[in-house]
Amino acid sequence: MLRQLSVRNLVLIEALDLELGAGFNVVTGETGAGKSMVVDALSLVLGGRASPELVRAGSKEAEVEALFDLEKGSRAASLLEEWGVPQDGEVVVRRVVAQEGRSRAYLNGRLVTAAQLAELGGELADIASQHESVRLTDAATHLEYLDAFGGLSEKRLALTEKVDSLAAVVAERARVLEAEKHRLEREEFLTFQLREIDDLNPQEGEERDLEAERSRLRHADKLGHASRHTCDRLYDGDEAVCDALGRLAAELDRAAELDPSLAGHARTLDEARSQLVDVARSLSAYASSVEADPARLAEVDDRLFRLQKLLRRHGPTTAELLGHRRAIAAELEGLAHAGERLEELETQQKAILAGCTTLARQLSRSRRETAEALADAVARELHALGMGRARVVVSVGETAGPSDLPLVDGARLSRSGIDRVEFLIAPNAGEEPRALRKIASGGELSRALLAIKKVLAEKGPAGLYVFDEVDAGVGGAIAEVIGRSMATIADHRQVFCITHLAQIAALGARHYVVDKSENGGRTKSRLRLLTPDERVEEVARMMGGTTIGEGTRQAAREMLGPRAASAPLKKAKAKKP
Repeated sequence: MLRQLSVRNLVLIEALDLELGAGFNVVTGETGAGKSMVVDALSLVLGGRASPELVRAGSKEAEVEALFDLEKGSRAASLLEEWGVPQDGEVVVRRVVAQEGRSRAYLNGRLVTAAQLAELGGELADIASQHESVRLTDAATHLEYLDAFGGLSEKRLALTEKVDSLAAVVAERARVLEAEKHRLEREEFLTFQLREIDDLNPQEGEERDLEAERSRLRHADKLGHASRHTCDRLYDGDEAVCDALGRLAAELDRAAELDPSLAGHARTLDEARSQLVDVARSLSAYASSVEADPARLAEVDDRLFRLQKLLRRHGPTTAELLGHRRAIAAELEGLAHAGERLEELETQQKAILAGCTTLARQLSRSRRETAEALADAVARELHALGMGRARVVVSVGETAGPSDLPLVDGARLSRSGIDRVEFLIAPNAGEEPRALRKIASGGELSRALLAIKKVLAEKGPAGLYVFDEVDAGVGGAIAEVIGRSMATIADHRQVFCITHLAQIAALGARHYVVDKSENGGRTKSRLRLLTPDERVEEVARMMGGTTIGEGTRQAAREMLGPRAASAPLKKAKAKKP
């Protein structure tokens, strides 16, 4: 549902802030006042084409912002979640068009593409006008509407789950078949890689150990000298540090007999001497072990070279190299049993396909039965809307064309079944039914869409239905029927209707008027919600034209009924002699 609409610098609209209510909202106004510009604003914010002509003269950019409530679990909410757009039951859609025609789109403050905006827009609102391409004219959506009308969602979901299982098996079988084609070549390649790794038999972390050992072997002389020299200075040589510390510790021990507070320092010195003795002994052992070994260095260099060669291809660590080795072994095992796996997958595919075929055929029969009921219901609505000679066909045929899935008796299988659905209408007697998008008359198309929307009022995905002068070319009783049809739709969906007929305007729950004014040589349009008194005057204007008499006002009150309850009777002004 659309709660708020804000427009800035769009054609004749300088500034507009509109709050819409639930149910039936009507907009009226003089011809040329700018009523359809509100629909243009909605079309733009729902992903319509942006052009520089939309920007008000003298402005740098036009901006439209709309606040929609979202139903929990709706496809619109799912799309936002999929795109990473945060939402808490509502979405603010903002579209900005620059003077040169470039546009930007935002969803809850996050920049999105025009394609994403258009996809979401189809879920938020459906616009019907004589010039607007609407979602209902897209045959790709008709299957959804038919299933919704017939209550076939559970059958369709069961088929979808079965087809998903089939698709997984088909994809796995195709993978195994492709692998089988090149099995010998692949086995040779994998066996070579496995042998190369196993011949070296690397251990996890070995590259670090080898590099450390190579460094020791290359610098054995320097390391031996440094360790022996340090050992001599600490323990073995004349004036060794450990001897000096021993003497100092003994001296402090004697002093501690005079002042016990020095005992702790004496112990610290003694502990330091013990630790340095341990270091000296370790360095002595290290110096004895470090020696130049050209043969061992060559061996380490060779192993490290071979290991690094493998790591460059499958590393960069031995942990990853060993993981690759496990993957190779598993693939070789799978290739060895590819024939058995293929037989297993073929058996699964046949069983699942049989189940898919049964469900798809059952769903197709239900759709064909439902199609007749839907066509009859739409035809009855068209008759009430003054198109009594119209003929409606809900065509259900089998899909054709290439598919990744097996065919079902020659029909292409998809997650939605084996059917293609399209609504066809012959507006006049003697004509062949045609697709909605091919109906030439804008008025006939608008009424056809209105009839379909009324029948599907509880089923349609969009929360807002917009009707832009769908009453063009009708009047009298038909106009009232059109109005009551939209009012019925408004029991289930929010409706925003632009009309020039009093019979329709009088049925709205909220009535807005668009008027135009000129100030400083600039023309601008505004839209405002009417009070009950103002509403009587507007309906009377629509009924009586420029001259409004008390009789016309009284007729307007009667037409409005309870909606004019607070509008007092006005006395007609006496004419001046």
